[in-house]
Amino acid sequence: MFVSFIKNSFKLAHKYPISCHQLQHSKMMYSQISKTSREKMSKCRHFSSSVGASCGNKVGFIGWYLQMLDSRPILTKTITCTLIVTAADLTAQTIVAGSFSGQYDLIRTMRVAGFAMVILGPSLHVWYNSLSLFLPERDVVSTLKKIALGQILYGPTMNAIFFSINAAAQGESSSEIVARLKRDLVPTAVNGLMYWPICDFITFKFVPVHLQPLVVNTFSYVWNIYLTYIASQQKVAASA
Repeated sequence: MFVSFIKNSFKLAHKYPISCHQLQHSKMMYSQISKTSREKMSKCRHFSSSVGASCGNKVGFIGWYLQMLDSRPILTKTITCTLIVTAADLTAQTIVAGSFSGQYDLIRTMRVAGFAMVILGPSLHVWYNSLSLFLPERDVVSTLKKIALGQILYGPTMNAIFFSINAAAQGESSSEIVARLKRDLVPTAVNGLMYWPICDFITFKFVPVHLQPLVVNTFSYVWNIYLTYIASQQKVAASA
C-alpha cells in the first residue's frame, strides 16, 4: 500500500510538473503578503500605543490633580481658583475691547488674581467643607438649604469684600467705596440669583466634596467675567 502511494505521487508529479519559475513566483507572493501583513500589524501596534499613551497622559494628569487635592487641598484649590479668575478677567477685558488686541490692564488682572489667591480660593475650601460637615446629606432638602446659605451668606459677603478691596486698591475713599457698594451690590446679588442656584444644585447634589470648589470655579468663569466687569466700572461720586 505504501509503495502504491509513492508510485501515484510520482505519476502526479510527472503529470503536473511545477517549474522553478512558478516556485520562485509563489515564494515572492508569499514574501509580499507577509511583508504587507507585518506592516499592517506594525501600524496597528503603533496606533494602539499612541492612543494608549494619550489616554495615559490624560489619566495621569487627572490622577496627579486628584492626588494634589488629597495631599495639599487648600493650595491646589487656591491655584485653580486663581487661574480661572485670571482667565475670566482677561476674557472680560477682551469682550469690552471688542477684539483680541493684546492691550490689557495687567494691574487690574493682578488685583483680581490677588483677591482669588488670598481670599476667594481658601474661603471656597473652608465654605464647602463646612457645609458638608453640618449638612452631610445630599437629598433635595439638604441641597436647597446649602443653596440658600450660599445665596444669603457666602455670595453677598464675597461680593462685598471683592468690590471693597478692588475699590480700595484703586485709591477710592471709604465714602466712595460705600457708594459703590450701594450701586453695585444689590444688582449683583439679583443677577447671582438667576445664575448660581442651578449651578449650586448640580454641585451639591452630584459632585463629591473635595471636587466641589473645582466645579464651582468652572461655573464661576462666566460669573467672574461679569463680576470683574462690574468692579472695573467708574467710581461713584460720594454724596456730601
